[in-house]
Amino acid sequence: MAVNLQGLKDNARKAAISELNARLADALALGMAIKQAHWNVKGKNFIAVHELFDTVYANNQEHIDVMAERVQILDGVAVGTAEEVAKKSSLEPYPTDLTKAEDHLRAICDRMRDHGAKLREGIDKTDEAGDADTADILTAASRTADKDLWFMESHLE
Repeated sequence: MAVNLQGLKDNARKAAISELNARLADALALGMAIKQAHWNVKGKNFIAVHELFDTVYANNQEHIDVMAERVQILDGVAVGTAEEVAKKSSLEPYPTDLTKAEDHLRAICDRMRDHGAKLREGIDKTDEAGDADTADILTAASRTADKDLWFMESHLE
C-alpha cells in the first residue's frame, strides 16, 4: 500500500525513486571500491590511510540506508543487489591491481568527486520535481562526500 504523502505529486515520487536508486547504485559501488582500497593499501602512512578508508566507508553506508529507506517511503523498490549495482552504477570500475596508498587515494578521490557531482545533480532534479525531502537526503550525502573527499585529498598534498 502506498504511503499518502500530502502534497507530493506522482511524477515527483517517480522521479525521486529513479534518482535515489541511481545514487544508491553509485554509493554501493563506491563502498565496494573503498573496501577494495582498505584491504589492499600498502606504503607510506599505511595505518592512517587504512583507518581513513574505514571512516569514509562508514560515512557512505549511513547515507545508503537513508536513501534506500526513502525509496520505500515513496512506495518504490530499493535496488541494491551486486548484480544490479554492477549494471547500473555510473562510476568507473575500480582497479584491482593497486597497492600504493597514493594510488588508492587518487582512485577513490576520482570516484568520490564523480559521486558528489551526481549527488548534486540529483539534488536539483528532485527539488525541481517537487520532492524537497529527497533533495535534503541527497544534500546530506553530498555534504558528507565533499568532506570525506577533502580529508582524502589532503593526504595527497
